[in-house]
Amino acid sequence: MKKILKYFINGLLTILPIVLAVYIIYKIFGFLDSILGNLLKDVLKEDYIPGIGLITTFVLITVLGWMSTQYVSGKIFSLIDRVLEKTPFVKTIYSVIKDTIHSLFGEKRSFSKVVLIEYPELNLKSVGFVTTEDVSSLSDELADHVAVYIPQTFQIAGFTFLVPKDKVKVLDVKPEDAMKFLLSGGVATK
Repeated sequence: MKKILKYFINGLLTILPIVLAVYIIYKIFGFLDSILGNLLKDVLKEDYIPGIGLITTFVLITVLGWMSTQYVSGKIFSLIDRVLEKTPFVKTIYSVIKDTIHSLFGEKRSFSKVVLIEYPELNLKSVGFVTTEDVSSLSDELADHVAVYIPQTFQIAGFTFLVPKDKVKVLDVKPEDAMKFLLSGGVATK
């Protein structure tokens, strides 16, 4: 009976990560395909092929990216950007979304510096990411602080601490490895 239980657990440990990874990829594919896919299903009807919505979305985003670099269309995008940044209530939502997306995918990535902070009174340490080197815009007394984001385990949420620069130790760790370690609760160490 112990051998059967051992084989069952081994089977579970083998198949569960595969099934969950395939399921998550399937769901992401379905979501990305549905962005324009639902519209295309109505137009193409029986000729619709799963994945065409994803390809169309990719092509459309690429074309919009190219258009944003052209003189006339770039000016139009800049105008839309300025209007959204000056519209009450909308500007708050828009600027948070824009800044977050630019920090993750833009030229200046905010999660590129992995750091270690300490809680000396508890003899604890935590790994996080410097998201902003200069937080003095919040208050002059924060001129010598940096913003450190510490993700929560098994979640997308986290905490942002304003830490004195001299209390932050930069680690020589790839951001992807640190994020994997933090989000898995330390289980994923490779």
